[in-house]
Amino acid sequence: MIYWSPQFEAAKSPAMPYDLLAEHINNPDSSWMAGRFGAVAEFHRDKEEPVTIVTSPAIAAATDRGAIHIERLPGLRPVAYETVSKCMTWGQGVALCLPDAMARMSGRAIVTELGPDRDAVREQDRDAILFDLGLGGRNTEICVRSAEPETVALLRSICGHPLFTHGHAFLHRLPELSPHRVFRCRLGRVEVYQKVPPADGKSPPGPHTHVRAKLLALRRNHAATVPVPEGYFAGMTLYPAHPLQRAGDDHEGEPIGFDMSRYEAFQALLERYGDPVLSRGKQAVREGQATERDLATRTERIGFRIGQRQRRWLPSS
Repeated sequence: MIYWSPQFEAAKSPAMPYDLLAEHINNPDSSWMAGRFGAVAEFHRDKEEPVTIVTSPAIAAATDRGAIHIERLPGLRPVAYETVSKCMTWGQGVALCLPDAMARMSGRAIVTELGPDRDAVREQDRDAILFDLGLGGRNTEICVRSAEPETVALLRSICGHPLFTHGHAFLHRLPELSPHRVFRCRLGRVEVYQKVPPADGKSPPGPHTHVRAKLLALRRNHAATVPVPEGYFAGMTLYPAHPLQRAGDDHEGEPIGFDMSRYEAFQALLERYGDPVLSRGKQAVREGQATERDLATRTERIGFRIGQRQRRWLPSS
């Protein structure tokens, strides 16, 4: 169940200032995600990693491992949120939302050749052939890109068919072939150049993708814990630096310390772009309420649980 409160409407939240996105594209401690529930591409980079960054007219960053491109769209609205995670920590992010009608993409459900990827972030990739794998639903396009003749021929052999029923040879050889993965939405794209891990392998640090057929079959746009308001779609998410985790960590490991400046920076985002009902639940913890029993809504109760977890790391008042 999505826990955004009826009182919280993204259309009434402040529009996203693009200087904020530019600030985070320049910060290696921030990370990014594009895609839908069951198929996501993540972009991370290391502090010392060479990177090319532009902030006008669009916002983009590229390394040898991956890239991200974000368009400047007037309808963009940010939704900052926190979630309950394992090991007594919490998750945080800023969903970058567009009205559903504005967010619509092709909606292809079959493998389709799209031709040379002229919109590739790096100029060197713009002659490679882009294929939509037909997994993106109506608001995303989950693509691969290659200039290798064998890979292109294999993809062309399954064009016009659903990937999971006709693409067995391609999927079996995916780690070996490792075409670039390109996840597109109306707001922009994330590209991943690293090798695809084997089926029993672990995703590499840095840019990587996850595609899970069982989760895609649920036909959901986002995880139930992400409070995207009705009528909106979050094709991309910004993950500002977490006070307990390094960029790209899954928020399920043991805390590595606590950074108060990171905590305060995200709380400022939450105050401006988040659901005030969630913040009321956290306020109940600060005011010394012992239990969540008397809180009226699920959103407040989730805020209360998050507040309890954060209280451990905050100075006593």
